[in-house]
Amino acid sequence: MRPGDEINAILACTRKDRLTARTGTPYLSLELRDRTGAIAARVFRDADLQAGRFDRGDLVRVAGRVERFRDELQLEVRAIVRADDADPAAFLPVAYRDLDELDGFLEHLAGEVRDEPFAALLNDLLTDRSLRAALRRTPCTRTGHHAYLGGLLEHTVAVATLALETCTLHPRLDQDLLITAALVHDLGKTREFTLGAEIGLTEEGRLLGHIELGLRILDERATLLDEPRRLALAHCILTHHGDRKPATPEALALYRLNTLDAAVKQALEHGVAAPPI
Repeated sequence: MRPGDEINAILACTRKDRLTARTGTPYLSLELRDRTGAIAARVFRDADLQAGRFDRGDLVRVAGRVERFRDELQLEVRAIVRADDADPAAFLPVAYRDLDELDGFLEHLAGEVRDEPFAALLNDLLTDRSLRAALRRTPCTRTGHHAYLGGLLEHTVAVATLALETCTLHPRLDQDLLITAALVHDLGKTREFTLGAEIGLTEEGRLLGHIELGLRILDERATLLDEPRRLALAHCILTHHGDRKPATPEALALYRLNTLDAAVKQALEHGVAAPPI
């Protein structure tokens, strides 16, 4: 951007403050960015009216002019509104691995489940187009491991792959239960996050968390499982972070495998001295 440039673009709003000028007139002080960098912005015209059209963290459609103020570039905004049709992938980091390849691994791992009720549950989930799209889109965390679009699919495939190998080493484990649990343990994250200028939290994600949301997703499809299977699967999901003590070998295995993949990924991305997950 250069002084005098006219701007009409979709940008990410990463800061939004309502301030008051010396004249007593309100104005908005913003930070707007794309992948190339950030620029300070000001909204002087109809500041309160325009403030109601977007929030911090939104992708916004902006019209304005670049000016130089105190030797720095600043965007004087004429109009700004939430861009509901914008693609967050243009602003947020995305998975390093090919998502189509990961989708193929996901289906292969689901095919390793031979128990008919568990297999029917997985088939019901994997034929849900909106859920499959959410798996490809959703990050696994906001700032920790797999904190990028598609991170949830990558992590799910990794944990389920580890589960399959663990069952080979320990054949007394219930492979059908463990692989099913590995594939669904983080489904609640598809309802936990919002995607815009940054990764945020939905209201239900903030208040309930992904474990409770995941249980609700499975409860919606509970007719596919009898009570013993439903309880065994729910227990695996409830304990996979270790906040509650696992009471079955499969739940313990899921907790350890989930922690292993998350911790290794965290170390690769942020270093071994990074804070615990």
